[in-house]
Amino acid sequence: MDPLDGNALAGTLEEVFGGDMTIAERACGGCGIVSAVAALRLYQGAGAVLRCPQCADVALRVVSSGERHVVQLTGAWTFVR
Repeated sequence: MDPLDGNALAGTLEEVFGGDMTIAERACGGCGIVSAVAALRLYQGAGAVLRCPQCADVALRVVSSGERHVVQLTGAWTFVR
């Protein structure tokens, strides 16, 4: 399965966080690289998983059921409003 970029998850993340999350940055806990959500790799299956573009460390998991979203974030995140 070829990954999409983090922009493909923009709508769901906006529903959860109430704003444009594609510019939010994450410092990877695995390799230390800082990447915007837009640069992360998106894998979709039963849920959605964003991974570091360098080492594939899991950055975010989200599972949606109707109007409910369950989100798990890992690493150090910077949210800008």
